[in-house]
Amino acid sequence: MRHQKAGRKFGRNTSHRRAMFRNMAGNLVLHEQIKTTDAKAKELRRIAERLLTKAIRLGDDLTVDVAKVKDETERARILSARLHARRQVARFLPKQLAKTNADGTVEEVDLIHKLFTDLAPRYLERAKADKGGGYTRIIKVNHRRGDNAPDLSACGRLTSSLARRAAATQPCEVPMYLSVALCGGALDHKRKSLAHY
Repeated sequence: MRHQKAGRKFGRNTSHRRAMFRNMAGNLVLHEQIKTTDAKAKELRRIAERLLTKAIRLGDDLTVDVAKVKDETERARILSARLHARRQVARFLPKQLAKTNADGTVEEVDLIHKLFTDLAPRYLERAKADKGGGYTRIIKVNHRRGDNAPDLSACGRLTSSLARRAAATQPCEVPMYLSVALCGGALDHKRKSLAHY
């Protein structure tokens, strides 16, 4: 019996499964959206939210300007806390990935830096409000073209409530708070049901 065995195996051994989720988590941080099967998206959500939580638990130490801190012991405490959190995230997340821009140029993006300086500060007010996680959303899109894999899902990150309010004022566009790459008008019929996020 497989009681109390959390997590899906996907028919892969441990190292293969870890490598797959390292790459998927890296691409989720890089592009802030990813399209994969439903089961993989649900497992990836667990990993991505844990990585974000390590950064968000720094609280105000995440965004404070260290140069303006006068007390040397306080500055040392903030820097050591940041360094420890970055090293914990770097154990799992790849350091850099290449991103192809719209004009065809390729740029190397430091994923750890992006996670701590760009993504995590977006969720600080959510963490302070004690809402506890929920940084990603999984939207069921359709079956995968080619092998017809069931329940192709788009896993994207939420943005802050300010961007959510701005997206609510623009009903003709895809909501900004759900940055998911979808094919054609796949989201048009779902827009009303997604408005409550």
